Amino acid sequence: MSGVQRRTVLRWSLAAGLGALLPRHGWAAPAEFAWANASIRGLQAAMTEGRVTARALTEGYLARIASLNPKLNAILENNPDALAIADALDVERRSKGPRGPLHGVPIVVKDNLDTADGMETTAGSLALLGSRAPRDAFVVARLRAAGAVLLAKSNLSEWANMRSTRSTSGWSARGGQGRNPYALDRTPSGSSSGSGIAVAADLCAAAVGTETDGSIVAPASVQGLVGLKPTVGLLSRSGIIPIAASQDTPGPMTRTVEDTALLLNAMLGDDAEDAALRVPGRRIEKDYTASLDVNGLKGARIGVAAKLLGSVPGVASLFETARRDLKRLGATLIDPVELPNEALWKHENEVLLFELKAGMAAYLTTRRPDAPMKSLADLIAFNQKNADREMPHFGQELFEQAQARGPLSAPAYKQALATCRSMSRAQGIDAAMKKHKLDAIIAPAVDPAYVIDSVFGDRPTGSATSPAAVAGYPSLTVPMGEVDGLPVGLLFFSGAWSEVTLFRLAFAYEQGTTLREPPGRSRAPVR
Repeated sequence: MSGVQRRTVLRWSLAAGLGALLPRHGWAAPAEFAWANASIRGLQAAMTEGRVTARALTEGYLARIASLNPKLNAILENNPDALAIADALDVERRSKGPRGPLHGVPIVVKDNLDTADGMETTAGSLALLGSRAPRDAFVVARLRAAGAVLLAKSNLSEWANMRSTRSTSGWSARGGQGRNPYALDRTPSGSSSGSGIAVAADLCAAAVGTETDGSIVAPASVQGLVGLKPTVGLLSRSGIIPIAASQDTPGPMTRTVEDTALLLNAMLGDDAEDAALRVPGRRIEKDYTASLDVNGLKGARIGVAAKLLGSVPGVASLFETARRDLKRLGATLIDPVELPNEALWKHENEVLLFELKAGMAAYLTTRRPDAPMKSLADLIAFNQKNADREMPHFGQELFEQAQARGPLSAPAYKQALATCRSMSRAQGIDAAMKKHKLDAIIAPAVDPAYVIDSVFGDRPTGSATSPAAVAGYPSLTVPMGEVDGLPVGLLFFSGAWSEVTLFRLAFAYEQGTTLREPPGRSRAPVR
């Protein structure tokens, strides 16, 4: 919000039960949606006790989508099979009992995850409309097996925000501009924007996003959520429209740390199609909720990546309070620790461009055999032919730059990838963790949501997402408070396969601070 910090802006808050959008100034909370801010375990308990059925829950969320989505643009389409799935799960519960914590729980998935059902998978682009995915993405299949109700597909930044150098986050040709429920003029951020909106606005119980760099943790941060970008190789990417094999991963987006762990549990599994799951040293836990400990910060050593702090004064104040809270809860802080960030960008960008070209061709030819599009060149040609619908606000400069790159055997690619891994791992996170004997490193995830600008596109903003993203290491954001009513997340990140540690630390911080305010509940002044 730097640059407009002192400017009076019109803010809007989400009216939970009425589906209206009311000015925050003079706001009075209306009657609540019956399952507002419900946890996964809370919903499961309600179904077990007979207070609600999976069908009734699904109907409730679908009604809420119908009421609020016209203003939020979070959902691209509902699953036409959702009620039938819920009915079948209710019958199964009565005859056999629940499969687990997700049985009958309505979940939204981002529109770059294949679903072999009545829904499209398009990455928000018109180019893939009408071409159905022949089988589920691996993590989608795991969610079905866990008993989740696949409720809907969420909007996203088209092609996961990898089409233009001046894109507008949250916009897609298929879904239009997604809007942050904390303030409708503000960005929902990242490419998993619609998944974030859906969870924050109670359009679902939880959602799945994907991240290459910041696309889970950024929308989670600016919409008051918990978001996990796992270690690359913890969750399968097969059946997910790609950007970069070295950094892509799906991950959960929820309202609590425990819900994030439960959703992660459901998506785990071994997939022979994804080579990243066969790397030496891969560590996977049976149940990540086992690491949740309200005393988990006691004795922890946490590094402070102070140079990753943005320029918004309110964020600096929140971060200072977070440091005091971490100490109060038993952690020892090492302040500062040095990490590369700015220097990573040009090398990371080169890796993403090379891998986008190769990955898109592989996906289109193997996972979408009936699609007329078979390569990045085909997508570029489609966008040019349909520029009035596909490119009314911004172009496809990144697509064109990627198309100009050579194969993955090119020396330029190999050098860029080696540099990225060295800077982010051996010279970055690994070095800091070893030098200071750390459990994790913290920084504000991203600055508060800035004003949506379809003319100039996204603007540069403070972000701590790149070191862990480029390294392929996990990061987890949890609400740290608000600046002028706009949420900001505290990002925890660490070395490879350290999800257990991040869950332990983040859960203790969440439980020791309870800083999340749902949309419409904030009492921050308008200035």
